[in-house]
Order: sequence, then structure tokens, then C-alpha cells
Amino acid sequence: MGGQNIERRQILRFIALASVAGTYPGFSKWCFACVPDHVTSTISASAQTKLEAFMPLFFPPPKYRMLEHLTEMIIPADDTPGAKEAGVAEFIDFMVANRVPITANRDVRSTDDALVLGNEAQNRFLLGLDWMNARCKSEFGRGFMDCLPEQQQSLLEELAYEAKFKPTNESGREFFRLLRDYTVVGYYTTRIGLESLGYPGLRVVWASMPGCNHPNDPEHIHLHEQADSPAAAPSNAGQKGAVCAR
Repeated sequence: MGGQNIERRQILRFIALASVAGTYPGFSKWCFACVPDHVTSTISASAQTKLEAFMPLFFPPPKYRMLEHLTEMIIPADDTPGAKEAGVAEFIDFMVANRVPITANRDVRSTDDALVLGNEAQNRFLLGLDWMNARCKSEFGRGFMDCLPEQQQSLLEELAYEAKFKPTNESGREFFRLLRDYTVVGYYTTRIGLESLGYPGLRVVWASMPGCNHPNDPEHIHLHEQADSPAAAPSNAGQKGAVCAR
């Protein structure tokens, strides 16, 4: 839904963004397609004790269930698994909780800029989900999750397709674009998503890859302290190709 066409040249940018979530052990379904070298053994070990249910870090349970349902409506299962099976809602919850912006309506020149955008994303998600519930109560007399499937589909189509746009839905359209962007990045950085594209890099180039070398500082708040430390330079030397998603 929403014309989420993906050009393969975008995959590199998506991978860089999603790599910040690649080492988090708390996912139940979502799994980064390009496993960082330094956590491969950890992931293999934790696979034996996979969580039965994901515990959201940011969204309250009712909003998390709604988020998961919306992602599946955007990328539904057909001949390939959809967003729900890929655990996209888990990815979104992690990224929003850690204030990692996927899209930016202005330049990001520092970590502080990124954190400001991350805070804005948190507010936009909560307000957007509330807007959808309010819109459904106004039109259908019930919250979004209690609406009939055709009612849910009708609302999302009004937000996704320009031909069905209503002027009173502008706030909802902005939220839908935000949700769609996070959903697309979360889906197409999993093995399920890349395989659905038939992307050759998954098996040829990125069977594994170095990840961010600051796993204990995902927001990179202390990055400048490491850069100023005399001991930092030798430890980072020679780490060719390391990716830091700032």
C-alpha cells in the first residue's frame, strides 16, 4: 500500500540506518539481514533462547498491537511473508524508543540534531495513532482496531493515495508517510525483505558485515569523547568498511 517501491540503490542507506538495531538481543521476530561480524556468535547463542513475545520498549501494548496491524496492512503477506512475520513493528518500536530518525525534514549535522528529530518522531507516532483512533470514532463510532477490515482499509487508502485524499486528513497523511518510511526500512533490511526483492547482495556481498563499533553507545552521545581519547585512534585503525548509522 502507498506505493512503497524500493530502488536497490536505497538498500545501502536502509542497511546503514538499521544497523543500529542489529545487535539488540530483545527482538522476537525482527532480524537484521546483515549480521555484524562481532555479534554473530552472540546471535547464534541467543537463538536457542528466542523470546516468546516481544516486550515493547516505547509503545503501550494497545498502541503496539495497532502499530503491528498497520505495518501488515502496508506490506501484507502474499506469496512472500509480510511485515508482521518480519517483525517490523519490533524494529519501529526499537528505533523510536532509541530516538533514531529514519526520515528528516531538515539537515542533520550533529548527534544533537538527530536526537531532536528522534524526540519529534516519538511524538508524531503517538499523536498519529491517536489521530487514527479519533478519526475512526468520528466516522465509524469505534476505535481503529475495533473497526471492520473494510473500514480500516478505506481509511488507510484515503491516507495513502492522492486520488482519495481529503483535506481534513492532512495530519493523518503526514503520519502515514512517517509510518510507511519506518515500515519500509524495517522490512527491507531483514532477510525476508531482501529475499522478496531477489537482492543478490544478501548472499554475495553482505553474507555478514561489520556493524557500528560503538554498540554500547547507540545514540553516539559519547562519540566525541572517544575521538578525543589518545587510545581511541589505534583501536579504530584498520577497521575498513565499518558502518555507523548516525
